[in-house]
Amino acid sequence: MSRVTIAPEEDRLNAQIAFAIEIDKLKRVIRRNHLIDGSRRENSAEHSWYVGTLAMVLGEHAPPGTDLQRVVALLLVHDLVEIDAGDTFIYDPVEVAAQADAEKAAAERIFGLLPGDQGERLRELWEEFEARQTPEARFAKALDRFAPILANHHTEGGTWPLFKVKASQVREKVRIIEEGSPSLGAYALELVELSVARGHLSE
Repeated sequence: MSRVTIAPEEDRLNAQIAFAIEIDKLKRVIRRNHLIDGSRRENSAEHSWYVGTLAMVLGEHAPPGTDLQRVVALLLVHDLVEIDAGDTFIYDPVEVAAQADAEKAAAERIFGLLPGDQGERLRELWEEFEARQTPEARFAKALDRFAPILANHHTEGGTWPLFKVKASQVREKVRIIEEGSPSLGAYALELVELSVARGHLSE
């Protein structure tokens, strides 16, 4: 009985398609925050698309010389690990404590589905985002933190009153925005103080 030989390029395509099918699962990972119209909770795939688009729209607020195409790439892959690890609510210390190990294991499995060179490249992008050592990663992280503050502000506090989040906790997250973009950090802080003044965020 003859054996069917699979060409290397066919093996590569099969691996790429397996990855494409796998990452579709990000659409079913539900985040805590709501859409700005308040109609429902956002999923992680929508969040990744949204902040990636913000990188193009708000790119002028990045430090001079920032590679915005790389920022978009960082944002497109940054939450893929949530397929296995789930969304981490940043104001829950128990979830945050378990996040690193869970996401590292997820990165191993998910990026490992790709052909070696592509898997390594996407894994490096994810690690760069997490480390926040480059201007691109710091700006990407700033947008990742900016988006929920914007949404909560426009939904009468959104998740803040629901989970009893205090203004001091949100201001702490604003510092991460300031690291990547001082102007967006200043704007985010204005939103926080306005939310406090309107009674949508407690001191």
